[in-house]
Amino acid sequence: MTTQSAWRTVPHDQPARADWAGRPRYAPSDFITLLWRERGLMLGVFLLIFVLGLGFAFTLKKSYSASSSILIQLGQEYVYEPRAGDAARGAVPDTQSLVQSEVEILQSGELRERVIRKIGLGSVYPQLAAKYAAASPADKVLILSKAIEDMGENLQVGSAPDNPVVRVSFEHDDPVMAARVVNTLLEEYLVYRRSVLINPTSPVFERQRVLFEGQLEQADAAYQDFLSTNDIGDFAAQKTAATQLIGQIEAQRYAAEVTLQDRQARLAVLDGQLRDVSPEVGLYRDIDATASTRLAALRLQREELLSRYRPDAEPVKDIEAQIAQLEAGVTSGRTATDGARRIGVNPVHQTLLTERLQTAAEIAALGQSLTAYAAQSAKATEQLQRLAALEPEFQALSMDRDVLQSSVRDFTVKERQDQAARQIASETNDNIRIVDRATPTTQGESLRKPVAALALLFGLFSALCAGLVRMFLRPGLPTRASAQRTLDLPVLGTASVKAH
Repeated sequence: MTTQSAWRTVPHDQPARADWAGRPRYAPSDFITLLWRERGLMLGVFLLIFVLGLGFAFTLKKSYSASSSILIQLGQEYVYEPRAGDAARGAVPDTQSLVQSEVEILQSGELRERVIRKIGLGSVYPQLAAKYAAASPADKVLILSKAIEDMGENLQVGSAPDNPVVRVSFEHDDPVMAARVVNTLLEEYLVYRRSVLINPTSPVFERQRVLFEGQLEQADAAYQDFLSTNDIGDFAAQKTAATQLIGQIEAQRYAAEVTLQDRQARLAVLDGQLRDVSPEVGLYRDIDATASTRLAALRLQREELLSRYRPDAEPVKDIEAQIAQLEAGVTSGRTATDGARRIGVNPVHQTLLTERLQTAAEIAALGQSLTAYAAQSAKATEQLQRLAALEPEFQALSMDRDVLQSSVRDFTVKERQDQAARQIASETNDNIRIVDRATPTTQGESLRKPVAALALLFGLFSALCAGLVRMFLRPGLPTRASAQRTLDLPVLGTASVKAH
């Protein structure tokens, strides 16, 4: 029996050598011929790989995908509220950042773990549940992590750019379980996102408020100690009162000085008038009527004598002589004498003297008033200077106290507002709307065709590689054309190799 395993070609002038080790040269046409020689090997390799791949493809199960979509809008939890001050208050992220943050929450491992624990590991992944039941506590953690990773591989979360809608899908062998996982994921997401975005137990404002309240108590104690040490009830009121008192004293002092000058001028005028006015003045004077009475008596006596005597009688003549003599004396004023006179106090002088005494008393009183005003002004000025010296310390204490009071008030308001905002946000998810809930689907997807096609391509590739390897490993020069190219000599004949 003879078999043709290879062509061994030698030049006509050289003997054939079985151990020839020349490197053959090939042309593209040689590959077709040589690969056709290895068709048996290539067919075997191809059938082996293709059958194995086809068998593996038929072992794959169908997977069912359930999907849902949610609409994400701006909520209170994304509005920036500074811890202190008003810088950038009310700033909000753009739509892309908002959606991306929600996508990260949907893809978090903590959320997937919550879903697995709520549904049950045995319901989602029965094979892992069997291992989980028999595993040690340390291995249970690894098995649960494996389940979380598997769910993450089968979970798809994505959104289009600048689109507030996020699509969530999950693949599972059971269509009902796939829909259940998606719906449970959304339910747990609505709860879990609150703990991520809103921390209702955050004590930041409360701690800061308590800290400021402690500092305020110290500032109040220092403020009260300052007031009691310096005997001050109300610093601002006392300073204002001292300033007003100094102004009033100065006004009264200026008025007293003007009045004093007026009274001094008046006193000088009164002194001049008193020097010109007599302190006494005659009240009345009596008139002496003795001569007139005597003359009347003589006339009466003459009339009596005429009644007895003749007008030329000697007694009548004597009486008439006396009467004539007395009348001549009265007429000439020789018989006129002063009567009784009364002198009293001059009322003008008395009035002027009274006014002088009053003016002198007023001048003395005004002098004492000016002295008192000067003392009061000095005392008030001293008090004001003392308050001015204490004012820097008082202002520092007051400023610290006012700032701390304002801080306590602001943080109390912030704490109440934050609690209200967190309470409202923790009880509602109005900015998250589930557009479409997941429902079981009857159309599953399988990788049988892709795996079978891949097995076909891989089988063909492996068969080709096996043929090429076998072709290059065969000894000798496989064809006449290859021998001519390799030896650069003409080939006169070929012979087959027989196996004995």
